[in-house]
Amino acid sequence: MNATRAQTYIHASVTALPWGRWILRALALIWVGVMIALPLTVLLEHGLREGVVRFWAEITNPIALAAVRLTIFAAAAMTLINAVIGTLTAYVLARYRFFGGRLFNSLIDLPFAIPTLVTGVMLVLLYGPQRTLGAWLEGRGAQIIFAQPGIVLALLFITYPFVIRTVQPVLMAIEREQEEAAWTLGASRWQTFIKLILPMITPAIISGSLLSFARALGEFGSIVVVAGNIPRRTLTAPVYVFGQIESQNQMGASAVSILLLALSFTLMLLVDWMQGKRGGANAAK
Repeated sequence: MNATRAQTYIHASVTALPWGRWILRALALIWVGVMIALPLTVLLEHGLREGVVRFWAEITNPIALAAVRLTIFAAAAMTLINAVIGTLTAYVLARYRFFGGRLFNSLIDLPFAIPTLVTGVMLVLLYGPQRTLGAWLEGRGAQIIFAQPGIVLALLFITYPFVIRTVQPVLMAIEREQEEAAWTLGASRWQTFIKLILPMITPAIISGSLLSFARALGEFGSIVVVAGNIPRRTLTAPVYVFGQIESQNQMGASAVSILLLALSFTLMLLVDWMQGKRGGANAAK
């Protein structure tokens, strides 16, 4: 009875004060406009101020083009590794109970809390050429720091949670009875995973992988420490943008920033579409 009265009171209040909803909507729109839309508009206006020809010349500059290619290549390599390792890690967390599992589950989110600059410092201290492990690897022809493998390694660290946290809840929502039925029919655990589990979690894997890729496109803090920033070799697009700002070439920085923004925004739209499609399919079931 009390719950019914409360609902009636709330409904009457909302009906009597329709302007409250409009104020909330206006505040939300203003906040999004100030924090996101306005800076993006200024960036687009500045990058295209001198025309499309100048914009194209800036993004096709050999050094800028090499930086963008390296960024996309490193992000793609990281994404492939993350898709496999992240999925397997999520499966372990969702299906097995083991000593230290809660601590391990908590550590997965640590890259979100650690400043990316600190991540770069940690990797240099571990794999640097003057360190024991780094010297041992370089003695066998494997240079990590100040080379492209260091870039991929840094991206793997900062994007580690994305695939895991996207796939894990989907795995936990899958009923164990389906797996047990497959085992009863003679399927091995590997066959059950490939033929039963993997098709159901594939959309989540793709969503998490795209989020990782989009995040990697704009990474700066860890890369500027581990890459060495050699043009056409280890210079990534975000570090190139920073260099152009320091060189007072704001047009060049804006042009490459717009390119990275377009790639990231396209990926975000794709992720939203896939998540909406998956939500619709779950509702239909």
